[in-house]
Amino acid sequence: MRSVQAESGGEFEGWSQMLIRNQRAFAAGVLFLIVSIFYFVMSFNYVTGTPARMGPGFFPRMVSIGLALIAVGILLSAVAPKAKIEKLEKWDVKGLLWIAGSVALFAVLLPTFGLVFALAALVIVASLASPEFTWPGALVNTVVLVIFCVAVFIYGINLQFPVWPVWFR
Repeated sequence: MRSVQAESGGEFEGWSQMLIRNQRAFAAGVLFLIVSIFYFVMSFNYVTGTPARMGPGFFPRMVSIGLALIAVGILLSAVAPKAKIEKLEKWDVKGLLWIAGSVALFAVLLPTFGLVFALAALVIVASLASPEFTWPGALVNTVVLVIFCVAVFIYGINLQFPVWPVWFR
C-alpha cells in the first residue's frame, strides 16, 4: 500500500481513506443529504404527476433532488485537494438549547398569547444564545421583527394567526 502525506501533517495508509479537508462543509453536506433523502422518501406518499400536471408530490420530490445535488457538490468541495482546511468545532449545546427552547415556547404561547407576545418571547429567548447578547440589542431586534412579521404575515398574506392574547380579542 502507498502512503499519502496530507498537508496537515497526518499520514494515511492506502487509497481507501479520503482526506476530508473541510470538515465543516462535509458535515453540512451530509446533513443536506440526509434531509433530501428523507423528503424524497416522504414524497412517495403523494401522487407525483408530470411537469404539465403536477401532483402534490412533484414539488417536494424536485426540491429534494435539487438539495441532494447541492449536498453532493458540497461534499465534493470538502474533499477537493484545494479545499480550505477547517476542523469541525465543538457544538454550543447551551445555544442550541436556547434556540430550540425558544421555538417550543413560541409554539406553546401562540394560541393563547397571540403572535405579538409569542414572537417577542421567541426573539428574546433565542437572543440569549448569543455570546454578544445585550438587552438593548435584543429589544430593538424584537420590535423590528414583530412589526415586520405582523406586516407580512397578518396584513400582507392574511394568515389567520391570533395577533393579540385571548383577553384582548
